[in-house]
Amino acid sequence: MKTQSGTVMRQEVCRARIKKKGSGVLNSLEKNCYNGRFSHIYVEEAVWNHPRTQKILSRFPQAQVIPVHHYKDVFCRRGQSVVRQHKTQNLILAEKKNNLIYQGAPVCQSFGNHWFYYTSCMMNCIYDCEYCYLKGMYPSANVVLFVNLEDIFAEVERLLEQHSVYLCVSYDTDLLAVEPVIGYTAEWMRFTTEHENLTIEVRTKSANVHYFKQQAVTERVIFAFTMSPQPVIAAYEHFTPDMQARIACAAEAVQWGFSVRLAFDPMIYCKDWENVYAEMLQCVDEQIDWKRLVDVSVGSFRISKEYLKNMRKKEPHAAVVQFPYTNVGGVYQYPPELLTRMEGFLTGQLEKRLPKERIFLWEE
Repeated sequence: MKTQSGTVMRQEVCRARIKKKGSGVLNSLEKNCYNGRFSHIYVEEAVWNHPRTQKILSRFPQAQVIPVHHYKDVFCRRGQSVVRQHKTQNLILAEKKNNLIYQGAPVCQSFGNHWFYYTSCMMNCIYDCEYCYLKGMYPSANVVLFVNLEDIFAEVERLLEQHSVYLCVSYDTDLLAVEPVIGYTAEWMRFTTEHENLTIEVRTKSANVHYFKQQAVTERVIFAFTMSPQPVIAAYEHFTPDMQARIACAAEAVQWGFSVRLAFDPMIYCKDWENVYAEMLQCVDEQIDWKRLVDVSVGSFRISKEYLKNMRKKEPHAAVVQFPYTNVGGVYQYPPELLTRMEGFLTGQLEKRLPKERIFLWEE
């Protein structure tokens, strides 16, 4: 039973890879995926005896556990290949110090919340999206998990003494995708129920339907499902659940009464993009009652100048990274005409389904 949760998480990652390759090589692909991910776990000496450390290690009894003084000794080493490491990520368990809570970034949507923050209790993601800004932000693809979640909770409580807080807890990762292993989403939900002036957002590309069947509904926890058309997923969002699985998971969450947001963000340009996005919306129509959604968000791909510069070095053959974007005040975006067409088209389609005040469009 100790390895069951870890298996569920790895299974979700593997299935997308297996689906692309075909059933003829299912056994070999499963073996490679199960053996590769988190085969080595680095543990900071300061958190060696932390209960969460021991709980997580118990889920990976076959892993080689290596003590380190500080997570950056591994995470920030020179000469790492982010692209290759994504094929076989290692796990680093560490203590988060200083800067536990951050002001919401300008490229992120606040959804009308004045006191908008985010936190990173995990660095990097088990999914491998070619356009992900984390590849330009971090020198490594290995996953860092901060086990001292109680310290982050304490910092949030200090903010709550001053004002209400809208907090994104899964912006620099996908917590729901690794929930079977770390359980952080459930812990954040419990924490939110204890603080009436706290609302959190959990953004995800996961299709972890089982999670919603096991949890009590908490209205102030918003699950934001990133929706991408299948051609975009197939080309650029490696190891993620396909479009239908995401829609089905979001639909299940809605049916159980959870607060659900659909995030059509980032929009990615692709061949025949108008029809591709229109077909995606039709698939949503078939499974989700738009009226039961909290809201939706729209935003085309955008990224800071420095992050894109780093990504282009690491992914020279990625079309989505090498696209000739336009630099607007240090943020690379699609050329103005294309950006306006894309966002205008999707917003127009959504206005047929939702009131304007429930459609949030990212603006500079």
